[in-house]
Amino acid sequence: MKYSRVCLHSFGYELPPNVVTSADIEQRLAPVYERLKLPEGRLELMSGIRSRRFWKPGTKPSEGAILAGRKALLASGVQASELDFLAFTSVSRDMMEPATASFVHHSLGLGPRCQIFDISNACLGFLNGMIMLANMIELGQVRFGLIVAGETAETLVESTLAHLLSDTTLTRKSIKPAFASLTIGSGAVALVLGDRKLKDTGHRLTVAACRAHTRHNNLCQGGQNAEQGTLMSTDSELLLTEGIETARMCWQDFLQESGWKKETVNRFFCHQVGRAHAQQLFSTLDLDPERNFETLPVLGNVGSVSAPITMAMGIDRGVLTSGQRGAILGIGSGINSLMLGIDW
Repeated sequence: MKYSRVCLHSFGYELPPNVVTSADIEQRLAPVYERLKLPEGRLELMSGIRSRRFWKPGTKPSEGAILAGRKALLASGVQASELDFLAFTSVSRDMMEPATASFVHHSLGLGPRCQIFDISNACLGFLNGMIMLANMIELGQVRFGLIVAGETAETLVESTLAHLLSDTTLTRKSIKPAFASLTIGSGAVALVLGDRKLKDTGHRLTVAACRAHTRHNNLCQGGQNAEQGTLMSTDSELLLTEGIETARMCWQDFLQESGWKKETVNRFFCHQVGRAHAQQLFSTLDLDPERNFETLPVLGNVGSVSAPITMAMGIDRGVLTSGQRGAILGIGSGINSLMLGIDW
């Protein structure tokens, strides 16, 4: 997929107020660690995550998305009435029905002719939203659009802790599928895209590539039940292996579609799962890890928010400057991979 009309205007993001360290989580799991003789510091050592952010109790996914969306709109200079498109793209949702996008639309005061809907694709929803919006801009169907995501990890983490503390049959082996749930954090991000023929920011989305490898859709699965709340089971080792293989194929598609050389990409912004994942990804793709900007140590895995908020924070810190190229590398359970190229 190639684009000639799609401009990135402005990101907005919101960091939840509560910082929870990996040490804090391990302290709560002290009885489990003691019984299974697990060493302290294991969670941070395995993941590379020192801390993650949590919202105040009762915060809904739409609330974070609204805060981030408001910031993105204000920074872009685009009026709410000019938006023709809104997509809410998180794993987390306010409720089954209506679409969480409807609450964001109402709170931001968007117009009655703005298309609104939710997109769900595990950790890649925001990138799917960018591609869908870009396609509609390229076709001339949309002038400006807004993509938002607000992840709320609190319920998953609390349910996981309760499960681990109550299940006395757990072993060092059987506890492994739950550990990935303890790396999840909360956050919100938003992005305004628009038609460069109407307002050219000089920041362009130019290319995208995607790959699906759904024979491995069983490696990370989660949901809710009445007795245990929200739980997720993840085969982290096999998910890493198969996810990176999917990314390898997607990267080859990306290079062919874009005509870029890997050396011409100045900065990479990735969906972040853990330190080992990032190291293996850059080794497999033969990319310079020094060009990877990460927020993993302080934000953890923020689901669909992870890759775009990392890019937004990187731009704020000046790691991607005018005239440079950036690439967003996404891998999500399912397994799917999406990669986007941006001329900044």
